[in-house]
Amino acid sequence: MTQTVLLALDTSTEFCSAALVSASADAVGQSAAEARVWVRHEQTGAVSSTRLLPAIRELFDEARLALADCDAIAFGAGPGSFTGLRTATGVAQGLAFGLNLPVVPIGTLLVCAESARLRDPSTTRVLAALDARMDEIYWADYAWDDAQREWRTVRPASLDAPGRLVLPDVPFTLAGNAAAAFGERLPAVAAARSVDGEALPHALPLAYAALRAFHAGRTVRADQAAPEYVRDKVAQTTAERMADKAARSVNAAKADHAAEQSAPRTSDGASGRRSADEARR
Repeated sequence: MTQTVLLALDTSTEFCSAALVSASADAVGQSAAEARVWVRHEQTGAVSSTRLLPAIRELFDEARLALADCDAIAFGAGPGSFTGLRTATGVAQGLAFGLNLPVVPIGTLLVCAESARLRDPSTTRVLAALDARMDEIYWADYAWDDAQREWRTVRPASLDAPGRLVLPDVPFTLAGNAAAAFGERLPAVAAARSVDGEALPHALPLAYAALRAFHAGRTVRADQAAPEYVRDKVAQTTAERMADKAARSVNAAKADHAAEQSAPRTSDGASGRRSADEARR
């Protein structure tokens, strides 16, 4: 029976995660128990880039396989840490280009849904929500299609404030770390059938989702692989900061002028100046 060998990488969070999976085509979309798996999932913080390649080498040594045995390379495309997304994308591109292999980008929010279903096979509707920092949430809504043995995207990956998530109108599982990060500020917590805070980006559920995508032909060439940031940026540019500072200075000057104009005047103008100073204070 022909085996599909797939390497999956995720560095979208503070974890460096890599998984090597070998599964028959018949097992894809069926029980995860049918696959042989090797995993490295380590909390590395900001140094995933230094740990990822050694972890990959360890996986192949443990499995007694070579990179040349791979049929495809998958990576967590995002959203997530900008630096982490670029790390996984770059490594997947480099390995795939050298081996002339297809690349399988998988969204990290879909990975959360896949993880929730692996942990509870009765899960068929998932609102995946991850803390995006800056008081915002990355989120998406997925429904499991049992006939197709695949997730259907109800609402694609978005970035919103906690109260702006659109809740499913059927019982759902809230997956990801947003519940822990925002608590009662996140209405989805109270509305969910269950909350799975452990259903997070991880290379193993990523690999299972990628196996199905690979056999369905949802792959790209190495040079087409790209992160899915969702958020356009995490900080203002220098020009934006300077413009913002200039705007604040202009507004402050206008406020000073308005306060001085509205202050009562004396014959020598002294009390008017005092009133303007007091108004500014």
